Parts: sequence; C-alpha cells; structure tokens
Amino acid sequence: MDFDLPDEHRMIRDTVREFCEEEIEPIAQEIEDNHRFPEEIFAQLGDLDVMGVPITEAYGGLGGDTLMYAVVGEELGRVSGSVALSYVAHTSLASKPIELFGTPEQKERWLRPLAEGEYLGGWALTEPGSGSDASDMDTHATKDGDEWVINGTKQFITNANVAGSVLVKAVTDPDAGYGGISTFILDPAEDDGFEVTTVWDKMGLNASPTCEIALDDVRVPEDRLLGEEGDGWDQTKKTLDGGRISIAAISTGLAQGAYEHAHAYAKEREQFGQPIAKFDAIRDKLVSMHRKTERARLLTHKAAHRYDQGQSVTKASALAKLDASEAAREVAEDAVQVLGGYGYTTDFAPQRFYRDAKLMEIGEGTSEIQHLVIGRELGL
Repeated sequence: MDFDLPDEHRMIRDTVREFCEEEIEPIAQEIEDNHRFPEEIFAQLGDLDVMGVPITEAYGGLGGDTLMYAVVGEELGRVSGSVALSYVAHTSLASKPIELFGTPEQKERWLRPLAEGEYLGGWALTEPGSGSDASDMDTHATKDGDEWVINGTKQFITNANVAGSVLVKAVTDPDAGYGGISTFILDPAEDDGFEVTTVWDKMGLNASPTCEIALDDVRVPEDRLLGEEGDGWDQTKKTLDGGRISIAAISTGLAQGAYEHAHAYAKEREQFGQPIAKFDAIRDKLVSMHRKTERARLLTHKAAHRYDQGQSVTKASALAKLDASEAAREVAEDAVQVLGGYGYTTDFAPQRFYRDAKLMEIGEGTSEIQHLVIGRELGL
C-alpha cells in the first residue's frame, strides 16, 4: 500500500489509518449487527478535521484535493463500509455541491457546519419509481410568492435521519425536461413537512442509515435554491463525476481490507502440516486479490488526479467506479473462501466486506450504467 503520494497526503492517510484501526475496527461488527449509526466516530472525525477534506479552508474545510479525499475514503472503507459510505455521501454529495454552486451566503450558512463536522449532510436524488433513470422525477417544487413549496418522495437517501441539511432535487418546470430540475437546501429539523418515513434494513452497510423521505408542502425561502433555477441536472452530473470517485475509493478500501484479512489468515492457518498460503490454490487466489486491489487503486487515483487537474473525469470516474466496485465484490468473496467455514461467520470480517461490497456495484449508477457512460465516452 506504499504509493508515491505527496507527503501531506501520506500524513493524512497515516493519521486516518491509525484512527480507523484504534477506534473503528473494534466496533465495526457491533455497529453493523445493531444497525447503529456511530455518532461518536463522526464527532471524532470532525476533531481530526477530515469531514471537509476537499472543501476550501475559507469555509471550514481542510483545503485538500480529491486525491487526498480518496485516500481518506479508502482508509475508512478498509475497516468499515458503513462509516465510509456515510462519510463520502456527506462530503461529495452534500457538501461539495454547495461549494461548487452556492452563493457566499449559502456557503457560510450551510457549507461551513458540514465542513467543520458540526453535523452530517445528505443528498436526495433517487425516487421510488426512478431507479437508473434519475431524471424521471415526481418530486415538484412550485413558486408561491417568495417561497418554494416542495412535494414528493425520495428513496434510498444516505444519512437523511442524521443530517443537518439535505440537498433535494425537484422539478420546477415540468415542460423543460432536464432543464426543468432544480436543487434545494432543506433543513430536516426546521422545515415542516420533511419526514423520514423509513430507515431500511439492508443486506449490508446497516450502520449507515438509508432512508425514505416524504416531502409534504415543505416551504422554503428563495435563498434555499442552489444555483439557478433549472441547473439541477447539470449539477447532478458534475456531482456524480466526483461521487463515483468516492465509491471507487470505498471499494478499493473494502478490497484492501478483505485481502489483508485473507492474507493474514492464510499465513497462520495450517493444514496438512503447513500454512495454507503455501498451497498453489490459495497462493494464486491471494495474488489475484492483490492484483485486483492494486488495479482498482490506480484507476481511482488516476480519476482523482484528473479531477484535481480540472480535466474531464466522466470516463475516468466511471471506469474507476466500475472496476473498483467489481474488484471489491470479487476480492471479498475470495476472502470468505480463503477462510472457509470461518469466513461465513460474523467472528471474522470478510463476510461484512462481502455484503458491503455489493452496494458499490449499485449505488451512484449501477455497473450497467457505467458501461453505458463509458461507451458514450468512447463514441460507441
């Protein structure tokens, strides 16, 4: 895991890694079993000043780049997919768009507390009927005097029940197609009509809350519109470019964590008078797991570097997300196999990585959508 990273990136990585091993790893299975969102962990991450890694220092962030942020996401994923998922949803989906598209007043009011770790944020795009066609939106916002009135339902929203702010996509002009979607900043605690109706039990990642939101005549003032009216879809595409780097980073971390557990076990576990790592079948499996993890990391870092250089990352982020998410599932499955019967028990971590990894192939654009995006970028 030793890369030619800048010194500052290495320092942040080592600090977060030490924190993860000391504070998160010991409770990673407990919070999953109990479906418990670990508020104390995020408070500590705020104390470490990493809740706003890629956010400018002017509004409470660390002022780091996307590569540094990806490194932090990977380290969190290496011990807990749940913590990593809530972290990246807070950072790339809930915070970064306010920095990119908000007014100075919005940044001071809404971005600063996110970046400083005062509370978490959420981002509400998906709806019960939309799926991969995220633009097929039933949530509407209509103008009433100097207020917007929002009605609709949002589905599979990370952090919604623990968030201090949520960015909500809504149709403001039903006749304008993609150009009729806008983004609003909502305050779950203060905005009447905002209700979290369901917190889903899931296959994995149960320490990261995934919610359904009902919006019933939610009234917000004009200054809660993020950017211009009708900018919502362009904002979404730009946000997802960065969000896919986030998922690639988590996936790389999941793969790394699964590989490390399998590697350690294979060197200690003896059968027929020698460690099982000495058998060709296990050795070759571990080599393949290592190769896939390294490839995922390189693609993720390449996409992050391009983002930091201001280059187009649509293809690079989709490719990193596609490859890393598949690598995470494959490596985690192989880790379970290396541990045999023990791998199927919750006393060992690979089963958790395996269950967590599956979402990486679904969230922020399924693998099938990534093929579509990459194909378009290749002119196919």
